[in-house]
Amino acid sequence: TDAGTSTTDSSTGDASSSSSTGEPPCQKDTILCDGNNAQVCDGLGGFTSMQLCPKACAPGIGCVECVPNSGQCNGPVAQKCKDDGSGFVDSFCDEVQGVTCDGKLGECVGACAPAVLGTSYIGCEYYPTVTPNVVSETFSFAVVVSNVSAQDATITITRGANQIVQQVAAKNTNVVIALPWVTELKATGQSRVVVDGAYRLRSTQPVTVYQYNPLEYQKNGGFSYTNDASLLMPSNVWGQETVVVTRNTLNGLPGVYAVVARQDNTKVELQPSATGKIVQAGGGVAANGTGIIMLGEGDVLEVLSAAGGGGPDISDLTGTRVLSDKPVQILAAHACSYVPYNITACDHLEEFNLPLDNLAKDYLVSTPFVKAPNMNPQIKARMVRVIATTDDTTITYDPPQPGAPAALAKAGDYAEIQTDKDFKISANFKIAVAEYMLGQAAGGGTGDPAMTISVPTEQYRNTYSFHAPTNYESNFANITAPANAKVLIDGQPVMGFVAIGATGFSIARVQLANNGDGNHTITGDQNFGVQVYGYGQYTSYWYPGGLDLKLIPQ
Repeated sequence: TDAGTSTTDSSTGDASSSSSTGEPPCQKDTILCDGNNAQVCDGLGGFTSMQLCPKACAPGIGCVECVPNSGQCNGPVAQKCKDDGSGFVDSFCDEVQGVTCDGKLGECVGACAPAVLGTSYIGCEYYPTVTPNVVSETFSFAVVVSNVSAQDATITITRGANQIVQQVAAKNTNVVIALPWVTELKATGQSRVVVDGAYRLRSTQPVTVYQYNPLEYQKNGGFSYTNDASLLMPSNVWGQETVVVTRNTLNGLPGVYAVVARQDNTKVELQPSATGKIVQAGGGVAANGTGIIMLGEGDVLEVLSAAGGGGPDISDLTGTRVLSDKPVQILAAHACSYVPYNITACDHLEEFNLPLDNLAKDYLVSTPFVKAPNMNPQIKARMVRVIATTDDTTITYDPPQPGAPAALAKAGDYAEIQTDKDFKISANFKIAVAEYMLGQAAGGGTGDPAMTISVPTEQYRNTYSFHAPTNYESNFANITAPANAKVLIDGQPVMGFVAIGATGFSIARVQLANNGDGNHTITGDQNFGVQVYGYGQYTSYWYPGGLDLKLIPQ
């Protein structure tokens, strides 16, 4: 019987309208389910056909593989039925991240579940990766894990099948974890693929992760002299198309980009820019910078520029496009770069590169303070590099910057400006923007080259938690915020904002205290940007304090 809409004469098998309920018959061709029976209404109170479904019946659809939006667990795999009932979508629930399967929802649940994390620099899975550096291995490659949650986090670090570290990061604190150098990735020489070259860091609570190459500025009475650091991006926000931003070969020391896979059978295709076609061949990468390479989970493809001329070498991987069929991480680096090429001293550079999806057309760039011991902070010029992602890119500046490039003809082309000014960069198409500190000999009595990626204003946030290591001579944060914004750092109002042209934004430079644990929190009543940097003698670091990773259309 069909829920009172029809009756069937058992002697004849004919369907006739029911008068017992007063309900109208269902519309012709409507599909109803009686258990696993799919029934097609004839519009008269009966059915034109009935079919016993082998697996499940869905009203309005009929026989299906599963009931739309139903869920189940298959061990650690959450399975959610598709809207059309054609099958399940699988999601692996990683117990190492404290994530479990909810069978009713067919979803992974927990603080680190993808649906909970969102898209920002805060996450639960990261891949710290060594990049080339001439520093002695007596200094430490290390990560700093900042637990921004209200619960203790268990941190597990593996490399391949081997567990390297497991320890607890207490709530609202950070832990410093030294990791063995991966010598094959630290060295210069040929381009290469290093199987299981990256570390895999997983947490049971959302955290932020920074890698330091190396960590120490001073150790056992010695000085490292070639440091930088990178804010790492969690694997859930990696992309499949990235325009590389690094620097050129200098004195035989290469620029580098490292591609890290998070899934097996990841295909990576390299499309070199006009300046990126002089490469140390190896690992499936040709001398002209092209290649199609297959990577497994945790594998690292490291591409190194070759020498192509003296002085400011023409070989520069910047502008090269990296395409992949699964998400990858791109870290750009330099073994030891002079900025400019004729100013001492050279220093290691490294920073994550934003996927093309997360780039934008508008950026604010601000000059860093520099402070030698026993001196007041002062402005020091830096190098700003602008990279086109599309042909016929035009660029404007607010306030205007005399001599700055107004156009880039081809995708992958770049130009740079040595300047001590704060300004907004705008383009008609998406661009990537990087900033580089100048060598110590350019003035200021401290520091050396370091690299940061500029954050699009569309990726600004209203709260940040970040770490600034306390073993450096001085640490600073540059804060760019709307002119009427109220911003607090560690609970205290940020003062001294200065307007940036007619942009409606202002800049404040704040020296960070070195007498705590290095953890800082900045909040505002509007979205704003943060860059974090610090200095020692002939060394420095620089990285974004955080960002969102929203998809931005071209």
